[in-house]
Formats: sequence, structure tokens, C-alpha cells
Amino acid sequence: MLQVSKQKEMRTMAGNIDPTREQFDFFKNLPRDTPVLMLNLIRLLDKARYADGREASGAEAYASYGRESHPIFSKVGGEIIWRGNPEAVLIGPADEHWDIAFIARYPSAGQFMAMVTDPDYQAVVYHRQAAVADSRLIRMGELPVTDSFG
Repeated sequence: MLQVSKQKEMRTMAGNIDPTREQFDFFKNLPRDTPVLMLNLIRLLDKARYADGREASGAEAYASYGRESHPIFSKVGGEIIWRGNPEAVLIGPADEHWDIAFIARYPSAGQFMAMVTDPDYQAVVYHRQAAVADSRLIRMGELPVTDSFG
């Protein structure tokens, strides 16, 4: 139990960069045949942490990730449907800030799974891992748009 607690503590200190096994298993067990919107909130490192020691900013490394993963993202039918510039946290932890915010739409969760398991994607995701200090990736299903919040 101490080892698991230590791993969670280290993940918290390092930020949320990749899903835990439990999170990924939960995601995989949700329906795969409906459209999926993925809310992405990204906090970048000032200096990327490449295992091979190469020099780049977090922004440069994340740009490399975007450039190199785009063909795989497009191949599965992914599209960016909203992108915004995070300016301030109105409700939430005052010290939580994000550098990048966007919503990616996939035709289905199966297509998202196809992307993240694609060997070409696996070969470039290290740029994201080197660039990101913390992130949130939140799966959302589509609902009809109405005039009210509720």
C-alpha cells in the first residue's frame, strides 16, 4: 500500500500527463460507437524534459507533438472544434492555470482508441510527455444545445 501511495504522490508532483491504468480501463469500458468530445487543458513546462537531453521549450515540444500527430489525428476523423486562450480561473483553485485549451471531436471513442494505439502516434507522443507539466483530458458526450444552463 505504501508503494501505491508513493506512486500517486509522485504522479501528483509530476502532474497529470498520461492516464493511469485505472483511468484508461474505465475509458475503454465506456461505449465506443458514439461521437466523443475531448476537453483538453494543458499546462506546459518552461523547458521540455526530453529523455535524450535535447533542448526545447515546452511550447516548442508541444508544437512538435501537434505537427507530428496531426496526420494520425486526421486519419481517424479527429477535428478541433473549439480552441481558446485561458485567461483566468473564476471558479476553481486560484493557482491552477492552463496555457492551452481546446476541444477535439472524434467520430467515436473507438476512433480515439485507434489513434492512441496507432504505432505512428506512439512514436511521437513523447513530445507531449516532454512538453506537459500538467493536463486534463475529459471525455464528454454530445448533448443538444439549448438556451439555458440546465
